[in-house]
Amino acid sequence: MRSEYSLSYSRRTMKAGDAFLDTREFSRERARPLAPDDRRDAILDAVVPLLREKGRDVPSRELADAAGVAEGTLFRAFGDKESLIAAAVERIFDPAPLWASLHAIDADLGLEDKLRAVIERMHAHFRDVVSAVIALGLRERPAHGPAHRERHIAEEAHLVRILEDLLAPDADRLAVPVTTVAEFVRLTAFASSMPMRESRIDDATLAALIVRGIANREES
Repeated sequence: MRSEYSLSYSRRTMKAGDAFLDTREFSRERARPLAPDDRRDAILDAVVPLLREKGRDVPSRELADAAGVAEGTLFRAFGDKESLIAAAVERIFDPAPLWASLHAIDADLGLEDKLRAVIERMHAHFRDVVSAVIALGLRERPAHGPAHRERHIAEEAHLVRILEDLLAPDADRLAVPVTTVAEFVRLTAFASSMPMRESRIDDATLAALIVRGIANREES
């Protein structure tokens, strides 16, 4: 079991014998703990997959083991288990990683290849969210205060803008405005991420079907 300070060493691994080679560097490396926010982020990175798999009933000991820290470190970082779970839920719903992955798609790709890349990334995000919602027994996204609905609307609008930018080079091929296509892709990706007993249509086929529906008739 590692302590909270074991999360804080630099990339170069220091061995005990190094203290006799350069005592000042050895002390400096050993005494460099992570900042509180960085420690919290490192713990969340480790425990979110476990919460998604086992839900909120997973023992605190297992959460600490997943993060490679003592339970005391876990509680110093988050206060209690429920606060840790609340922070994990925020991480799960955070759309920023999805936005970044969509921004990384080449807007000059062919329309079908581009849509397949979009669908793959959006499916991965939405399926992670849905699996966490089920595992943690959430009925809806937790509120963020009085403006939580406005925040949610703003996040959806930002996602649509990213999709609009990706699809803009293909605007002359589309049978409907780019904004309509972007909203349709968002809704389709979300709906097709819902858990189902039967096998889902694969991402490439779904992208091809979308293209057939949104392209000008002479191209479809």
